[in-house]
Amino acid sequence: MLSIRDLSKTYANGVEALKGVSLEIPNGMFGLLGPNGAGKSTLMRTIATLQDPDTGSIRLGDLDVLADKPAARRQLGYLPQEFGVYPKVSAEAMLDHFAMLKGVTQRGERRDLVAALLKQVNLHDVRKRKLGTFSGGMRQRFGIAQALIGAPKLVIVDEPTAGLDPEERQRFLNLLAEIGEQVVVILSTHIVEDVTELCQRMAIIAQGQVRLTGEPRETIRALEGRVWRRAVDKTALPHYREKMNVLSTRLVAGHTVIHVLADAKPEDGFTSVPPDLEDVYFGQLRHAAATAKAA
Repeated sequence: MLSIRDLSKTYANGVEALKGVSLEIPNGMFGLLGPNGAGKSTLMRTIATLQDPDTGSIRLGDLDVLADKPAARRQLGYLPQEFGVYPKVSAEAMLDHFAMLKGVTQRGERRDLVAALLKQVNLHDVRKRKLGTFSGGMRQRFGIAQALIGAPKLVIVDEPTAGLDPEERQRFLNLLAEIGEQVVVILSTHIVEDVTELCQRMAIIAQGQVRLTGEPRETIRALEGRVWRRAVDKTALPHYREKMNVLSTRLVAGHTVIHVLADAKPEDGFTSVPPDLEDVYFGQLRHAAATAKAA
């Protein structure tokens, strides 16, 4: 269990990145949803001991993460949104180097570990290839391999599927799901589908605050019978946004389609539709924006 209590962080420029964030994260896949600038990466870096919060605590089981960072790092695997590799070094040699840095000093043990990890992420057949020749999805899978060195109890992945093609994305998500059967895996993303498909529990963070936590299916169920859909003229969007609680707009076959949250049919022309996690997500973001504006 990862326990986060009252975590706050304000940067030198005055930006409040985290405002009293508290979360209980059990073993398994945990989705952290939020738009760019919501505070997700700040939270991930703080959990990963790469920066200190102003206030708050983080515990991984009995371990005080902030008080004993070296011990925390030994139990942590981290795949940041952007990570660098040496393009002219092979996957096998680079992973061997990472294992050495993680304290695996025996050559034979390191060789066996590197081979096992590359097989786990389905890169063993290309282990001699230079990392600079890898596709985006292959690079992400290599990133997971290095994050798994040392059998961590907590794995953090920050926006891991951004930019991947559908096949690579699914392959990567399947890999994460397998890892999440044994340890705590935090998936930080703004891609709602990733959380819907993978995560047993989730949280939505916006403007540095946790807006909603729970099981994805339960949060969706709370909106049943309250989401309405209609195709409208694009020029009429301001009118609908002023009169109704518009969750989202999207272009479908050349038509602008809106989803509206309401307890009853808003007006003629709307049809009731089954809610999904995207409706939950946009509803929370809209509420957060309205709260901030009112303040």
